[in-house]
Amino acid sequence: MPKKEFQHLLKKENQIGKINKMENIETVLKNSKTIAMIGVSSLKKKEDPKNLKRKPSTIVMKYMQDFGYKVIPVNPFAKDEIIHGEKVVGDLKDIKIEVDIVDVFRPSNESPEIAKQAAQIGAKTLWLQYGIQHEEAKKIASENNMNYFENLCIKQEYQKIFEKMNPVFPVLKK
Repeated sequence: MPKKEFQHLLKKENQIGKINKMENIETVLKNSKTIAMIGVSSLKKKEDPKNLKRKPSTIVMKYMQDFGYKVIPVNPFAKDEIIHGEKVVGDLKDIKIEVDIVDVFRPSNESPEIAKQAAQIGAKTLWLQYGIQHEEAKKIASENNMNYFENLCIKQEYQKIFEKMNPVFPVLKK
């Protein structure tokens, strides 16, 4: 593509929008304590337990726990299992405490239903991980006054803002 086609990205109004988004992410992360993480992976039968540590959802869960967040894993196929010290719940409505962020590791087509459930439990933010985006979910979040982020990794955004680093997926602390 010719250089001119990218010039609009450098315009001041586009950069301001990006800055405001980062400030909003920072505010959300600073003011949140509890994350319901939908789609946290569990071990399959006969699967090597070491594989669990390599799954993105469990890496993100552990990382956010290491930085003080209460992360509640949500996975109907792993209900009542323990992942990183937390009991897995089968559904958002099974969570008995206030949820600040609903973080989604599920296919995009499931996100409108998840957005509805997040609104029903009073979540303040709907966060869709990398590769996940859906206009209807965005609309539902907006109609319910929720913050909405799509196609972003909560772990990487935390690292950019608070640790001033931009790694892809570093190995977890032991």
